[in-house]
Amino acid sequence: MHSNLPISQPQQPSHSPLTGKTILVTRSVGQSSQFSDRLKAEGATVIELPALEITPPSSWRPLDQAISQLSTFNWLILTSGNAVEYFLKRLETNGKNKTALNQLKIAVVGKKTAQVLSSYSIKADFIPPHFIADSLVINFPEKLAGQKILFPRVETGGRQILVEEFIHQGAEVIEVPTYESSCPHNIPEDAENALRNHTLDVITFASSKTVQFFCLLTANKFPEGIINFLNNTQIASIGPQTSKTCMDLFGRVDIEAEEYTAEGLTQAIIKWVND
Repeated sequence: MHSNLPISQPQQPSHSPLTGKTILVTRSVGQSSQFSDRLKAEGATVIELPALEITPPSSWRPLDQAISQLSTFNWLILTSGNAVEYFLKRLETNGKNKTALNQLKIAVVGKKTAQVLSSYSIKADFIPPHFIADSLVINFPEKLAGQKILFPRVETGGRQILVEEFIHQGAEVIEVPTYESSCPHNIPEDAENALRNHTLDVITFASSKTVQFFCLLTANKFPEGIINFLNNTQIASIGPQTSKTCMDLFGRVDIEAEEYTAEGLTQAIIKWVND
């Protein structure tokens, strides 16, 4: 006996919002490709151009000295996943573990930083509502006067606004170089070809340094100026500080994340496509 019911057809996958778009992702050498994977999941073709290399600082001495005096600090401030990882690895090198942080309160900037810290089973005591350093100062949960703060950070090129504001409000801030970020030496061939052939729809930047190092990396390969190869490419930034650097070096920024995270940047790109 034959049924008259229609034969069900396999459902077609829904249209992905970034299908047909080619996106260049500037990121750290060796960094996980979670952002790229997120864009690919939305249908994009992704080309990666590592524009940042994370290395140890020129000397461990200042950090080692601070670690030996951990009990004298009130707060530990961590503003990047790199700061978390390098600080905790050095803690271990000095024969200590996370229990050495029990007497400290920990403040982090950014969801990603908090996630990296959480991966070590350490919970932040304070995460500001906006994922930028300025928000940390404005919303700090205690009076800063009299606080002694340990700030492990990038060795060169970091913003001073956070430290200056903490000091202005009466805190003692000990800055210690914990890692360094430098410019890689080469551009992957597929990234160079995509730039040269004007085939990129979007180029993404997740920090001011990736913008600066991208310009340094491309200076030799594109002596006529990289900006001439970005005429049809949207410049996408993760947040206000990165956007400012894009404005300084490119004269424009076309897409800015509302939430200053990789997911926020993905959503901003999707919004641009839909608009």
